[in-house]
Amino acid sequence: MGSSTKEHIVMLPVLAHGHLIPFLALAKQIHRRTGFTVTIANAPLNIQYLRSAISADSNSLETSHIFLAELPFCSSDHGLPPNTESTENLSLDQIGILTASFETLRSPFHNLLVDIKEKDGKAPVCIITDVFFGWAVDVAKSVGTINVTFTTGGAYGTLAYMSVWLNLPHRKTDSDEFNLPGFPDRCRFHITQLHRFLRMADGNDSWSRCFRSQISQSLKSYGMLCNTCEEIEPEALEWLRNYTKLPVWTIGPLLPQAYLRKSTSTCSIYKQHSGKIPEISVEKCVEWLDLQDPGSVLYISFGSQNTISPSQMMALAIGLEESKTPFIWVVRPPIGFDLRGEFRSEWLPEGFEERVTESKQGLLVRNWAPQLEILSHKSTGAFLSHCGWNSTMESLSQGVPVIGWPMAGEQTYNSKLLIEEMGVSVELTRGVQSDIAINEVKQVIEMVMNKTAGKGLEMKQKAEKIGEQIRAAMADEGEEIGSSVKRLDDFVKSVMLRRQEHSVR
Repeated sequence: MGSSTKEHIVMLPVLAHGHLIPFLALAKQIHRRTGFTVTIANAPLNIQYLRSAISADSNSLETSHIFLAELPFCSSDHGLPPNTESTENLSLDQIGILTASFETLRSPFHNLLVDIKEKDGKAPVCIITDVFFGWAVDVAKSVGTINVTFTTGGAYGTLAYMSVWLNLPHRKTDSDEFNLPGFPDRCRFHITQLHRFLRMADGNDSWSRCFRSQISQSLKSYGMLCNTCEEIEPEALEWLRNYTKLPVWTIGPLLPQAYLRKSTSTCSIYKQHSGKIPEISVEKCVEWLDLQDPGSVLYISFGSQNTISPSQMMALAIGLEESKTPFIWVVRPPIGFDLRGEFRSEWLPEGFEERVTESKQGLLVRNWAPQLEILSHKSTGAFLSHCGWNSTMESLSQGVPVIGWPMAGEQTYNSKLLIEEMGVSVELTRGVQSDIAINEVKQVIEMVMNKTAGKGLEMKQKAEKIGEQIRAAMADEGEEIGSSVKRLDDFVKSVMLRRQEHSVR
């Protein structure tokens, strides 16, 4: 691609860590391929967070042309706790309020684009915004550019999420199972795959009004970027393109190159990728993993904004201990307690942490762990996960199969994809309302961790094949340019060509 620092792309991610990380990765990738300047706009605390992720990567050439712009945002104006600028540690009701408040970013974002246009002497080539900023289509038009929607999820999860909100198909049947517009009849969905607020949505409630309006407006964008690759979701991409009637460029999964290359010098990758400082040092984690047999460790984490109920936590702990499987578990306070508070030993069986620490069966990490380093370690054999797309791709890119425990968002749809289309996962349970039996925990873990025969072996082989496909798609050095890197180049050519055709003399 030709390089020009005069071109500018402006991005606006949703106020959530699971969105900020892929947007930053996309900004780096765009700059690496084009030399364009990229500005990422967001609420002030999220900009601080992105600054921290960028500063961890200060030697990198591509971050020198990535600028960060603060948009004024005051959470207490919307009845949210002060300094709430992301979905992390919020209840679902509060996430609903936060999502509705995104509309207030419209005017400051428009002003930012006007300033950039004046400074550069021309409008940005395009703006890239999240699916939940449908209003960005009109804002882009008003400053003489176009909006491109970037879905940070995969094709299957994105299509399911959009279609459920736009059609509310579960309201049109008495059955617990239903078909979803956009999907073939063989992909039947179940009422338990919908979160409670979605089950109750009828089109007139505040969630429906907000989500349906933003999603349908975002479908008027110039096109869509999707954080997946053609090789791992071929059918779902076809369904997504047919349903949205938009060009969809697959430009992912956006993971650090050193991680995809399985480079050994991965100690700082976690901080660069997430902007977080883990509670446990990377060295201590790796040291513990080095003591374990290859493929023997189960890694457990429910992402940056989920936790489980007290009874589920107890059952999981007992089942884990009885399975004798080595594990690393990222623990946070259970539902009903302050997620930011201290973790208390009473939430686990008596003496549990002492026993598993002493026997070296388990490592309990509070709040945050260096996830990339854990998943890429040869001792890690499976990931008990909430099936968020970032975590899922981090796992599969290393050939690590998944035990699904989806919670919210599009996670149940991701879980369905992993089980039915990819064959790399089994589901332990769904959500926080379910009861799980200790013996079930033990059986599922033993089945997945057994890599010598049966389901465990089959899942491992399929995960390794998907890992190879992901790494090949994102290759961007030397002779080998992966399919997702080529798709990003195609996207840039397309928006540049459109700009030339529409340039007013």
